[in-house]
Parts: sequence; structure tokens; C-alpha cells
Amino acid sequence: MYLSVIIPTRNRASLLDKALDSILTQTYSLHNFEVIVVDNGSTDETREICSSYEQKVSHYRYIYEEIPGLHVGRHAGLKAAQGEILVYADDDIRAFPTWLEGIAEAFKNPQVALVGGKNIPDFEIEPPDWIKQLWIEHNGRRSIPMFSVLDFGDEIQEISPLYVWGCNFSIRKSVLQEIRGFHPDGMPKDRLQYRGDGETTVSLAIQQLGYKAVYNPKASVYHWVSANRMTLSYIRNRAFAQGISDSYTKIRGKGIVSNIDYVQMLRFLKQKIKRIIVNMIKGKNEISQSYEEGLRAGYHFHQKAVKNDPELLRWVLKEHYLD
Repeated sequence: MYLSVIIPTRNRASLLDKALDSILTQTYSLHNFEVIVVDNGSTDETREICSSYEQKVSHYRYIYEEIPGLHVGRHAGLKAAQGEILVYADDDIRAFPTWLEGIAEAFKNPQVALVGGKNIPDFEIEPPDWIKQLWIEHNGRRSIPMFSVLDFGDEIQEISPLYVWGCNFSIRKSVLQEIRGFHPDGMPKDRLQYRGDGETTVSLAIQQLGYKAVYNPKASVYHWVSANRMTLSYIRNRAFAQGISDSYTKIRGKGIVSNIDYVQMLRFLKQKIKRIIVNMIKGKNEISQSYEEGLRAGYHFHQKAVKNDPELLRWVLKEHYLD
């Protein structure tokens, strides 16, 4: 089975270097996968780092794409990929040696459309106690959705597609083409209003189409959690981005800009997996307040922006973003 590893990146050369190093140590044959790095407008040493791997990986490509957006990088990788399985990874992961072997193993079942594994936190510094308390634990499963880290144990199991997260997201190419790609994500600060709901729409479509998602502990990665993410300001900013995503999803569902108030908005958010964060931190007043303030601010920022900009509304309601 031929795999296409796709890593979109922007200005994180030192982290990308570690990610690529981990791919060189795979137990899966180097002849059975390709690596595609999509440079989304970097101005640091990313190009030089990528050039140094051309002789180390049998099938390797570097693509420069100056148009901003994580979805742009993901789609550039999709269009260039030769493999039947697309292995999307963030540039701040370090893959287990069995990562690709575990992914290929899970996709032997033709009903499987999506595969993930453990996303183990790689903390830059010792996390403060309040970060440690953010773990959600249930029936042997542990996760912190805010950091895209999870550990569902050491057994292969079928899971909800909503538990395969973007840092370690492998999908059957034909299925992603059927769904017509990802929604916008990873926009720069000056274009935050163009953010969408990323891979969430893909996961929901896989669920609705009746395909399976599988967790294989062999298909695992370490996921970098920088020191600046372990702050209340990051939590608020992360929630602000999530509020934009929730507004985007709401508008696409209704085809209109909603005037719902905050209480109504929270009822809607409870239907989404990331709403579990607010439930999880209920009672931790300062953390909960930062997150809820960010959600509300992001949601209303996006609603107002769409009301005042017909072009943005057309963007939100686009049929797909492959072009």
C-alpha cells in the first residue's frame, strides 16, 4: 500500500526538521511512501531544511504555495499525491517508528476511511497544575482537545471520526475527493474572518456516509505543546478561533447570518465535540471565563464581519475550496 505523507508548514523550520527526522526512522519501507512538504509562504529557513531531505527520502517533494491557509496546503498535497492513502501531519509532530506501518495496517479494511492514533503531548516545559487538570478521562480514554492530544489505550478500536484530529489525520484519497476536500483553517491573523471548520466537516461527512474510523496505537505521534500555549491568553485566543468556526458552521447550515444571543449559541455549541472543553473546566472560574469569553467574542466577530461583507458571505457559502 502506497502512502502519501503530507505536511503543510509555515515558518516553523526547527520543528519541521524534527518531524522529517522522525519519518526517516519508520519501520514501513521507504519505497512504499512519499513525503510532500507544502510550504505555505514561509520566510524562515524552511526551504533550506526541506532541501536537505531530498537525498534522504526515496520519494520526496517540496511545494511552495504562497496563498495563506492550512486548507490550501492540504489541498496542494492532495493534488500532488500519488498514494491511495493521504497521511496528513502537522509540522510539530514526531512520529513513532511504527506510525506508517500502523496506518497501512488499519487501511487494509476497505470500509475504513479515516485512521488516527495516540497524540502524546510533547510539552516544552513542565506544565502547570491547572493544565494537568484539563485531561478528560473516561473508560480508559484520555484527551485534551484544546491541544489535540489523546491516548485511547493500547488496543486497535473503531472510534468516532471526530476523534481523529488534524495533527495525525490519515484518510483514503478517494473518500476525501468524494467529500470535496477540507474547509478553511489555519488562516493568518489578518484573515481570521476567512477561517472555517477545517477537518471537522470531513469527519462528519465520513460519519454520515457510513465509513469507519479506526484508532491504531501503532499509528501514533508526539505533538509539540509550546510554553506559550499553556497560558490563559492562549486559551482565550484558541476559543476566539473556535467561535469563528462555530459561526461559520452555523451560517453554512442555515444559509443566513444568525442573530442568536449567547445563551442560544451555547446550546448550539453543546452539539459540537469541542464544547466539551467548557464542560470539562466548569468550576475552574478563571479558565472557564477565558474560554467562554473567547468563544463569544469570536462568534460575534465573525457574525458581524459576514453581515458587513457580501464577499465574505460568498466565501463562507462556497460549495467547496479545492480551487
